[in-house]
Amino acid sequence: MKALYLNTSLKQGTEESNTSALIEESREWLKKEGIESEEIRMADYNIAFGMGSDLGEDDEWPAIFEKVKKANIVVIGTPIWLGEKSSIATLVMERLYASSSEENDKGQSIFYNKIGGAIMTGNEDGAKDAAKSIIYGLQHIGFTIPPNVDAYWVGEAGPGPSYIEEGKDSDFTKKKSKTMSYNLIHFARLLDEHPIPVEGNKL
Repeated sequence: MKALYLNTSLKQGTEESNTSALIEESREWLKKEGIESEEIRMADYNIAFGMGSDLGEDDEWPAIFEKVKKANIVVIGTPIWLGEKSSIATLVMERLYASSSEENDKGQSIFYNKIGGAIMTGNEDGAKDAAKSIIYGLQHIGFTIPPNVDAYWVGEAGPGPSYIEEGKDSDFTKKKSKTMSYNLIHFARLLDEHPIPVEGNKL
């Protein structure tokens, strides 16, 4: 059982990321249940714009997509900018969408029997809009979305303390992170034992 967290922060790997900090909280819950997980900081890679699974020799998406295909759980983590998910989150969703016509070994969508979720951090409103966009997009291309798989922390409007500085003490966010993580685990195990039937669900 594997989980993949795609961190779409605009910050590269050497920079402190609030989104990464909340992702780590979720990963700890998965670790307690014996679930292997990995976080990829998308800003560290050259991800080409376009609708295809491989867009040339400079495109680093194909290697990441191989990890998506092997994962049981895929979570998109994003900061909130202008009340919405990041531009990198949009790019990741577009590249996933571009491969939604690929088939698994049963002739279903390549994303069938995978569980999706969303994590958001920011200093302004927009967490629910970002989650709505990500979660709708994931289910539309074939991911299964359990209940309550959006964990977030949002500070006061305008400049202010970040999740790392203040949000880690939020009982609400801690509860959301735990609930999300356990629902991801439960449904991943459920579909591993009882995958979506082929009848009526082939491309």
